[in-house]
Order: sequence, then structure tokens, then C-alpha cells
Amino acid sequence: MTRGLDPDETPGQGPGQVPGEDPTAVALELDCRGMVCPAPVIELARHVGDVAPGEVVAVVATDVAARVDVPAWCRMRGHHYVGADDLGDGAVRLRVRRA
Repeated sequence: MTRGLDPDETPGQGPGQVPGEDPTAVALELDCRGMVCPAPVIELARHVGDVAPGEVVAVVATDVAARVDVPAWCRMRGHHYVGADDLGDGAVRLRVRRA
């Protein structure tokens, strides 16, 4: 099911975002380098409430399980998994938009 755009909303912009803002801008970044499963997801769960709905939390992790765990956690909790960026140092930045 698709929804129509609100009059003040532009394509690619989700609910709770201000027009003209970068929809992938990170409001909070959690440095979880060196933590092993399930610690990165636990940190995300502890801190996702620190940002407003529609804002993005990034989890930076070196644990390969985080690449699977963070998107799965988003599906279970109703948040939006935005995507991942390889940082080139063995870490990945996983971005989550708070519902």
C-alpha cells in the first residue's frame, strides 16, 4: 500500500521530517566498535528513544553480526532501516530512522 504525499512533503521525505532537511542526516551516532553480539543492538535499543521520531540513529560496529541484527531489530520494533555504509576500517555505519 502506498500513501500520498502530504502537501508539505517532498518525495523521499518521511513523516516527521522538515522539508529541505537531509533525510539521512544522523542525529545520534553510537560507537559500538569492539562490541560483540548482541551489544550493538542493545545499545541501539537503549538510545533510540534519545532522538525524535523521524530522526536517524547510526550504529558504528565492527561485529559482522550487526549487519543482520540491526535490520532484524528494526523489523521487530517497527523502525525503518535506512542502510549501511562501509567505513573502510572494518567498521560499518548502520542507519536507523526512529518510528
